[in-house]
Amino acid sequence: MRIGVYVCHCGINIASVVDVAAVRDYAKTLPDVVLAKDYQYMCSDPGQEMVREDIGEHQLDRVVIAACSPRMHEATFRKVMEKGGINAYYFEEANIREQCSWVHSDREVATEKAKELVAAAVARVHLQESLQEKEASVIPAALIIGGGIAGLTAAKDMAEAGFKVTLLERKPYLGGHVAKWTDTFPNMAKASEFLTPLMELVKTHENVEVLTSGELVDLEGFVGNYQAKVSLSPRYVDETACTRCGKCLEVCPVEVPDEETWGLMERKAIVLPPPPHDPDTAFIDASSCRHFTEEGCNACVSACPEGAISLEAQSEERIIDTGVIIVATGYNLFDPARKPELNYEKLPTVITGPQLERLLDENGPTKGKLVLNGESPKRITFIHCVGSRDHTVGNLYCSRVCCMFTAKQAMMIKGRYPDMRIRVCYMDMRTFCRGCEEFYNAVQGMGIYYTRGMVSEIFPKEGKPVVRFEDTFLEEMMEEPSDWVVLAVGMEPPEGTESLQNLLKLSRSADGFFLEAHPKLRPVDTDTDGIFLAGCCQGPRDIADTVSSAHAAASRASIPLFAGKVAIAPIVAEVDTEVCAGCALCEQVCVYGALKLDEMSKKMTVNEAVCKGCGACSATCPSSAIKLRNFKNHQLLAQIDALCVKSAEISG
Repeated sequence: MRIGVYVCHCGINIASVVDVAAVRDYAKTLPDVVLAKDYQYMCSDPGQEMVREDIGEHQLDRVVIAACSPRMHEATFRKVMEKGGINAYYFEEANIREQCSWVHSDREVATEKAKELVAAAVARVHLQESLQEKEASVIPAALIIGGGIAGLTAAKDMAEAGFKVTLLERKPYLGGHVAKWTDTFPNMAKASEFLTPLMELVKTHENVEVLTSGELVDLEGFVGNYQAKVSLSPRYVDETACTRCGKCLEVCPVEVPDEETWGLMERKAIVLPPPPHDPDTAFIDASSCRHFTEEGCNACVSACPEGAISLEAQSEERIIDTGVIIVATGYNLFDPARKPELNYEKLPTVITGPQLERLLDENGPTKGKLVLNGESPKRITFIHCVGSRDHTVGNLYCSRVCCMFTAKQAMMIKGRYPDMRIRVCYMDMRTFCRGCEEFYNAVQGMGIYYTRGMVSEIFPKEGKPVVRFEDTFLEEMMEEPSDWVVLAVGMEPPEGTESLQNLLKLSRSADGFFLEAHPKLRPVDTDTDGIFLAGCCQGPRDIADTVSSAHAAASRASIPLFAGKVAIAPIVAEVDTEVCAGCALCEQVCVYGALKLDEMSKKMTVNEAVCKGCGACSATCPSSAIKLRNFKNHQLLAQIDALCVKSAEISG
C-alpha cells in the first residue's frame, strides 16, 4: 500500500495557527506513507493537478488530504482520484481547519491536534473499500408545488427548456400573494402588468399542466424517479362555461369572511376571484356552502343561465411521475391578534398592510377608495415590524419587505389624498434593494412623518385608535391619535409546511422555513436529492429576489433532466441477511424511507437510490446487522486507536 498525504495552508486559515511543515514531516513517519507534501491551496487547479500527477509518478493507491471540511471539497478531491486512475473512495480528508485552526489559538496545541487528525485519517484510509457509483435513468418532467410568482416563474423556465411540467396549486386559482398587490416598489409598476402575462404564458404552454385545488398527499421514489400522489378537490363550476355574470352570487344566502381581504369584507360560498387571479371563473367553497350541510341549498344551480354548476362533482387522486420537484409554497402573513396590546380584533380601524392594499386596489372591494364602515380617514399611523424581529412571538428574523411595503402604501395614499396626515413608527429602516433608499427619501420628502418609535399599545379614545409609543431619539413617550392604524405584518411559514416537510423529507431552520443544503454553495438545493426550493418557502423575500430564486431552482432542477441520468452515491447502508432478525427497528428510524422489510424473507432491504448514508439505522440495529459502507466498525475503530496512540505520545 502506498499512501500520499497532502497538507493545505488554506492561505492563512490553517497556516496562521498550525505549523503546516511540522504536520507534513510527521505524516512521513506514518505507516505506508511514501509521499507527504504541503501546498498553499490544495483545492486550486494547481493543487489538484499536483495530486493527479503524483498518483501516477509515485504509484499512490491511497490519498489523505488535510484541509478544510469534507463538506466543502470531498467531492472535488474524489474527482481528482478518478482522474489519477484510482478509486474515488480510496481517499480520506482530515479537517484541520474547522476542527483545528479555527477553534484554537495556541499554535503548539493546534499543531499537535492536526497531527492526531492526520494520523487518524491515515489509519482509516488503509481500510477504505473500493466503491462504485451506480446510475439511474431520469423521468424528464418536473412537479412544481405552488402557483405564486415563484412557482409560475420556475414552471415557465422548465417548460421553455423543453420539459413537461405539472404545476400544483392548493388554492382554486393561480397568482399567490402578488395577485393581491397593486403597485410594486421601488418603480411603482403594477403587479398585474408582469403577473398576468406570466400566468397566461404558463397556462397556455404546451409543456405545462396546471392543477388547482390540489395537494400533495404522498411521495415515493428518488431523484429522477419520483411518484407523487396528489388529491384534487372539485371546483363545482365548469371553467369553460362560466361567464362571470354574477347571478350565482346574487342568490347565494351564505356570507363568510373573505380571505382575499383577510376578513375585512365578506364573501359568498360561491366565489368570483378578482383580477388578476387565474382562472377568474367562479368556484364553490364546499366548507361554507349550505348544499354540503343538512340544508341542501341549490340556489346557485338554478340561477346559473349557462348550467355551469355541478354540485355532484367528486374529488380525485392522480399519480404524477416526475424527475424533480420544486417547492414554491410561499408564506403566510403574521396574525396580529397574537399581539393583544395592538387591539387588532377589537378596534375595526386597526388593519394590516395587506388589508389596506386591497382597499387601495381599483379592483378591490371599495374600488380603490379608502372607506371602512362608511367613513374615510384623515389621519393614518403605520406601525412597522409587527410579528418580525419580535422575541415575544418567537419570530427573531426580519421579514425584509415591510419597510418598503409601508413606504409604498404611504406614497400611494399621500399621492391620492395630499392633506392626509401620515406617521410611520419604525424600529429600524431597512432599504436594501436597488433604488429603495432613494424611494424612501422621496417618500419622506412628501411630508410623511417617520419616527423611530417603539409602540407599546394601541388603545381606543372617543371611538378612535390612539398609538402610544416611545420616540427613541427623543427618549419620550408620545401618543398619536389616528383614524386608521395600519400594521406592517411580517411573513411566516405557510400552513401545511410541517406535513410537506415530512412527505418530502426536508429540513427546516429555527424560523420554521425550509432549509437549503448550503447557504452559499447550494442555496436552492435541499438535502433530498432532486428537490429544490424557490421563493418565500425558504424565508422572507421581495418579488425580485423571489423571481431570482425561482430561476435558480429551475436551472438546478434542469441539470439531471438534461443529463438523463443521475448518479447514486455508494456510501449507503447494507444488510447482513444472515444476522438480520427482521425486527424493523431500523425501518422506523429511517427518515428517508429507504428501508423496507421483505415480507417473504423477513429480512430488511435497502433502496440504495433513496438511502442518504446518515447511519441512523446502523446505530439503531441491536444485532449490528446493518452497516454503512466505508463507515464500518473496524474502520472507525482504527481512527480511534490512532488518536489514542498519538494522544498517549503527547501526554508522555
